[in-house]
Amino acid sequence: MQELSVRHLLGIKDITAEDIQLIFETADNFKDVLNRPIKKVPSLRDITIANVFFENSTRTRLSFELAEKRLSADVINFSSSGSSVKKGETLLDTVNNILAMKVDMIVMRHSSPGAPHFLSRHINANIVNAGDGTHEHPTQALLDSFSIREKLGEVAGKKVVIIGDILHSRVALSNIFALQKLGAEVMVCGPVTLLPKYIRELGVKVEFDVRKALAWCDVANVLRIQLERQQMKYFPSLREYTLYYGIDKKMLDSLDKEIVLMHPGPINRGVELSSDAADSHHSIILNQVENGVAIRMAVLYLLASKQ
Repeated sequence: MQELSVRHLLGIKDITAEDIQLIFETADNFKDVLNRPIKKVPSLRDITIANVFFENSTRTRLSFELAEKRLSADVINFSSSGSSVKKGETLLDTVNNILAMKVDMIVMRHSSPGAPHFLSRHINANIVNAGDGTHEHPTQALLDSFSIREKLGEVAGKKVVIIGDILHSRVALSNIFALQKLGAEVMVCGPVTLLPKYIRELGVKVEFDVRKALAWCDVANVLRIQLERQQMKYFPSLREYTLYYGIDKKMLDSLDKEIVLMHPGPINRGVELSSDAADSHHSIILNQVENGVAIRMAVLYLLASKQ
């Protein structure tokens, strides 16, 4: 069996294009499993996985938990809100206490960029980064690219624009790395205050007019405004942001070609996307959620073989 070049999935930056293709091929097989009447395989029957979440999550947490159960792993869930973290326990002590219970793998979300990388240097268990601050969210980028491949046949040569709050988004950075490794052209679009200062150094195009960006692209991946990460005002009001950067179905229908519309969720309807756009035939947003389970099954399965 082919295997990954890494022991942990900390970020897309650390893996190769071959790793991504292996994850996709494995996910194809698991997607077949998920469409069977019995959606379960015994692949990780002897593995215990801890979901350690220090930040709120709906889709990612449910998706990982479902992926683990579909693979027959034993699952424990940890949430910092009701834990000893509130009593002053450190990250390393928290995780070491969980590992003392003979846990094989950690799926972790944390508000501090680099937290999973720090842990990987101090513990033996495999680590999957489920989002670290504004840094990376590798499984989201993998499922996004997998969804583009499923819809359009391949990622190579496709033009993908990422629209919205690039500055505070971990999804944007992971997507840029994944799409470039797979041979896509990438553009970012948003207000100048929400674009990182040196974003062009990543080899992406920059556009400030959302209509020009939509006319250029094959795929538009729309991000929400991350108000919970913003320490100051980056634009006058949400109403003004919607006026300049909101996408509706009328705008999509006015293009001279069909484009694919994506969103990592949660959607703020009426801000970055109108309801008629989010629910239109252009949208593959629910396909992304479905593919998330298969991608996470593939990642967990491949990392378990690196025990």
